[in-house]
Amino acid sequence: MAVLSCPIYIPYLTIDSALACACDDKRTTDYSRWRLLDDRGRQTWHYLKTEKQIKEWPQSIADKWHLGMDTGLPNLPPPKTAIDSVKNALEFFQHLQLPPGNWACDYGGPMFLVPGLVVTWYVTKTAIPEEYKIEIANYLFARQHPKDGGWGLHIEGDSSVFGTSMNYTALRLVGVDSEDPRMIKARALLHKMGGAVNGPHWAKFWLSVLGVMKWEIVNPVPPELWLLPDWIPISPWRWWIHMRQVFLPMSFIYSKRWVFEADDLVMELRDELFVEDWEDIDWAGHRNSIHEKDNYHPKTWVLNTINWFLVHVWFPYFRTDRIVERAEEWTWHLIQREDENTDFSCLGPVNAPMNTIACYIQEGHEAYSVRRHIERLEDFIWVKNEGMLMNGTNGVQNWDTSFLIQSVVEAGLEKDPKWKPMLVKALEYLEDQQVRENTRDYKSCYRHPSKGAWTFSNKDQGYAVSDCTSEAVKSIMMLQNSPGYPELVSLERIHDAIDVLLTYQNPSGGCASYEPTRGSEHMELLNAAEVFGRIMIEYDYPECTTACVTALSSFKWLYPPYRTADIDRFISRAVAFIRRAQRPDGSWYGAWGICFSYAAMFALESLASVGETYENSERVRRACHFFLDRQFEDGGWGESYKACETGVWTPSEKSLVVQTSWVCIALMEAQYPDPEPIKRALSMVVGRQRANGEWAQELIEGVFNKSCMISYPNYKFIFPIRALGMFAKRYGEIELA
Repeated sequence: MAVLSCPIYIPYLTIDSALACACDDKRTTDYSRWRLLDDRGRQTWHYLKTEKQIKEWPQSIADKWHLGMDTGLPNLPPPKTAIDSVKNALEFFQHLQLPPGNWACDYGGPMFLVPGLVVTWYVTKTAIPEEYKIEIANYLFARQHPKDGGWGLHIEGDSSVFGTSMNYTALRLVGVDSEDPRMIKARALLHKMGGAVNGPHWAKFWLSVLGVMKWEIVNPVPPELWLLPDWIPISPWRWWIHMRQVFLPMSFIYSKRWVFEADDLVMELRDELFVEDWEDIDWAGHRNSIHEKDNYHPKTWVLNTINWFLVHVWFPYFRTDRIVERAEEWTWHLIQREDENTDFSCLGPVNAPMNTIACYIQEGHEAYSVRRHIERLEDFIWVKNEGMLMNGTNGVQNWDTSFLIQSVVEAGLEKDPKWKPMLVKALEYLEDQQVRENTRDYKSCYRHPSKGAWTFSNKDQGYAVSDCTSEAVKSIMMLQNSPGYPELVSLERIHDAIDVLLTYQNPSGGCASYEPTRGSEHMELLNAAEVFGRIMIEYDYPECTTACVTALSSFKWLYPPYRTADIDRFISRAVAFIRRAQRPDGSWYGAWGICFSYAAMFALESLASVGETYENSERVRRACHFFLDRQFEDGGWGESYKACETGVWTPSEKSLVVQTSWVCIALMEAQYPDPEPIKRALSMVVGRQRANGEWAQELIEGVFNKSCMISYPNYKFIFPIRALGMFAKRYGEIELA
């Protein structure tokens, strides 16, 4: 594996005393040798092998904190007021800012990402560094279910065949012995659930690539779908972007029926993952086999009928060599465009490994495309005190940095000279990350325009997102219109951001994430993933819609002459959507955070931006009382991730700092007249703040596709700072502790 560009060349050596140490019966690397390199938002971890390297590249406070090491930061005076707590939090959080000006974090949670990465390394015959093997094993064992020995879809989920079969496989591929007691326990659970044949579609795909299963077990993924005319209602260009960008390389590989040449380890996995003897398994008969724990979104009769037709009619009788050739040529072209437009970093951590394998099949191990992919896969890797994981994207740099700026401004501290250097660095970072041009051939690649936008992570990744653009441009406008801050982003570039935002609105008035909705919700009848819901198309989201509304409102107030009529029309239709999306009980369902607390924070901000508050709006009053009726005895709020799965408010076992902050922000945006419930809640938040200014990590905060949770560790700084800052602005020096 090539070493990424960094100040020091770090050769990968065989394991030695500099690499690992024994802590009880656990092998671990020496955490004092890990370094996080941030090159203009591209984040990669490196392991130093020599004392010379360590001397030349000292470990930072941020490195130590991410690795769970002692930062050496002092205890601070106990906070009494909201603003005291904010300042203590910033005193700590400023040390986690990286040289380009952004903040980084573990963006883990999904437990199906590391296995795809490890399988990709293995089948492309990429040497896995020993330090990676050690820390991947440590992470997967750290996240093994303590009772049944399995793994779930995400770190808080129940054990499933998907999680257990894939993580067991990953552990074997990084060298863990099958007779390790933890592996025996996992294998027993897997067999109890019927073996790997009961896994969902994605598990069957990966295990077929590895050669542990036969391709007959995989439901059809024909690349011919990419040859359908664009006007066809089910054409892939109409699908949600993550679905189509995963389906693209998956269909190419499926069409090739490419299989890794079985070695001794693959032969052993054939014995370990199944209840039956491998030679006796009816692979085709298990195409639709799935365990109940994996079957969140059961395949519909429509999809089953299509799959039957493809297997029994299309493939044997109508799929000519010429059709196959055209389909593979076109999908390969689209894979190349994806690689080129992202410098091989790709949209996310599922299609990036798959694109790597597609390049390996098409161009061979020594091709530049394969070597560059292997380098860029490093962008998804994260190291923490539990070990090495794969992030849900190549980071959350733009997103978290934008929100931190806004939180400081909400507290009125952008005027304080102490925090100005931190904020200027953050502004410099966001200026550097704006996408300045549309991607090459973006129309033929089915990409949405991106000129003027910001992505979720960094500019390299290149995929514009409605709310990421909104929060970034809003943050920039906040600072550049504050005295003493430089104007780094010109008005012309701000216009570019506004122009692209105005393209995101759906006919409903709501906004989706990466692009406007292109297909009907009936497309969910073709959802083949089984483990996710609402995955086939883009949907309207209160969160994305609110971000666009507030950014456009801020722009209109600061720069009134530009496209005023278009902005007014957009805001009016968007707010109407927010009103319609509210449930009778006063709540909104959140699609990107857990769950009703997250959505309400955004929705009530939207309504406040057009003057709807508790005093004059019945719907705002309903929203406030939805939460006031559910306030915990200690003053806080907390939701279980089960609320995302079921769509029903589900309280957590105890109140949570992040979700309590979201509800407090919502109540203050609504101008709820009684400060007492908010004071009680924020007293709980201040009471949980540690002496050095940070808060402990509690439960997971984020979600996607209803069923998979994902971590946002910086939220425990960003949103308490925002809530406490808003409280201080509104209510002054009230003691909370």
